[in-house]
Amino acid sequence: MRLFMKRLISQRALVFMTVPFLIWLAIFKYLPLWGWTIAFQNYKPAKGFGDQKWVGLKQFRFMFEDDRFLLVLRNTLAMSLINFVLGFVTAIILALLLNELRNAIFKRFVQTISYLPHFISWVVAATIIQTALSADGGIINIILMNLGLINEPILWLGEGKYFWGIMGASEVWKNIGWNTIIYLAAMTTIDPAQYEAAEMDGASRLQRIWHITLPGLRPVIIVLVIMNLGQILETGFEPQYLLGNGLNVDYSENLEIFILKYGMNLGNYSLSVAAGIFKTVISIILLFSANAIAKRFGQDRLF
Repeated sequence: MRLFMKRLISQRALVFMTVPFLIWLAIFKYLPLWGWTIAFQNYKPAKGFGDQKWVGLKQFRFMFEDDRFLLVLRNTLAMSLINFVLGFVTAIILALLLNELRNAIFKRFVQTISYLPHFISWVVAATIIQTALSADGGIINIILMNLGLINEPILWLGEGKYFWGIMGASEVWKNIGWNTIIYLAAMTTIDPAQYEAAEMDGASRLQRIWHITLPGLRPVIIVLVIMNLGQILETGFEPQYLLGNGLNVDYSENLEIFILKYGMNLGNYSLSVAAGIFKTVISIILLFSANAIAKRFGQDRLF
């Protein structure tokens, strides 16, 4: 305790700098948690808080007995896992390739091109994706037909079985460049002497990547995996909402759209809050579980 107080006093400037953030966190993140009580009520906005009817776990029972919610949960988990795997694999591969480039001008050009889609709003990005996948002159159908892989145009967004793959590819296209930034930054911390020693010992470029670069990235990868597991039910709202339609609705609806369509739009605010609580509880469980597993195996962790 004494050591902690000494460190606190010695770093008091940093402590004071965190005060505004802690105030913001309390006001906008923790204070609104009283609203969770809505999930246990038959909430009606016109009534006062004390006049609401308490219904216990009714909304939670309704969710888990509702076939639509279970379908939406399946979609959310499927899209999240696809984005999780593709996001990590593609970002790491691109970061490794960029790190091996020796031409600085070409490297910056590739980085810029890969970063740009991240700054495009999903409204614009969805329009680009819809145009590329169009059955009437879409570039994807044209390429596949010229290669002889298909005989006629495919209505990609008209068949639900394609939607998860389209979402995964879209997320990669939009965020791969942005996701490489942290890996490229981590690579700069690896001691160049290790590469020089490995090269002198006759190690090939692939061997240097496998035995030096990837082990150097392991702490960063583990921490990012833990953080992303805590957001496994956060698949976004805009891409699914913009790319979804009546033909692929059984594959495109996720929890966010479920909350909007069957909660907010129908005035069932209690169901919306219950679904939000479910997401939060699952996220907390996954976050702490992943962190505990990393700790058990002696790996880097969040806390």
